[in-house]
Amino acid sequence: MSDRVIIVTGAAKGIGLACAQRLVQDGHRVVLTDMDTDAGFRAAKDLASDNDRAVFIESDVSDPLKVHNLIAETLSSFGRIDGLVNNAGIAIKGGSLDMSIEDFDRNIAVNLRGPFLVSRAVAQHMVKEIEDRDDRSRLNERPYAIVNMSSINDTVAIPDYLAYTVSKGGLRQMTRGMAIELAPYGIRVNAVGPGSIKTEMLAKVNADPAAMNKILSRTPLGRPGLPDEIASVTAWLLSDESSYITGQCIYADGGRLALNYTMPVADA
Repeated sequence: MSDRVIIVTGAAKGIGLACAQRLVQDGHRVVLTDMDTDAGFRAAKDLASDNDRAVFIESDVSDPLKVHNLIAETLSSFGRIDGLVNNAGIAIKGGSLDMSIEDFDRNIAVNLRGPFLVSRAVAQHMVKEIEDRDDRSRLNERPYAIVNMSSINDTVAIPDYLAYTVSKGGLRQMTRGMAIELAPYGIRVNAVGPGSIKTEMLAKVNADPAAMNKILSRTPLGRPGLPDEIASVTAWLLSDESSYITGQCIYADGGRLALNYTMPVADA
């Protein structure tokens, strides 16, 4: 069993919950955080079972005070922080002609300001621990890592989800900037860019064959991804097996970004 402690934001459902499940399965201690307290507490209870390796802490990642409390409660529960998965995110519909300023600001607040606030707080804690060590040559004996949940939409655009695509593009650049800044401390920062994944956000598409065919026509592997598949990539980026990778975004998208055309779709 590992003694690493990893925070997963937006962990009550979907990709975040799959990440938390995988990390507990791998033997880590996990702090699940979300604004959905009912689902969050249920998830943590299911994961903790009889081993106390998962706890839930309610938080809004866009609120500096709540982020401060999240870090304090994590340290109170487990005494350390070794990793972070910035998964919390929202997608508010609207383009440049019709989106309200309030909706634009809220999308940026959760998807970009939130990862900044949580990453900053976690990185400050990590750097302090590193600087307090007597032997800086042994940095890699306790590796630290941050993984941001980006999207293929950090590269391609959806015109009627402008703020969402802007936030993901910013998150990709933040990943690169923080990776360079924190590299001297041995702290790695990477991102995962999912394509179309079977979560609640894709539920309407799943129920509409025409909409699903549009997605499949742009997905060479011919199917949506599963939350567990994103969790596997995330867990790898947090692990020692990716110890020489930082500043990267791994696109788990079924080949979508590699395609410059459309694929034939098999009849259902």
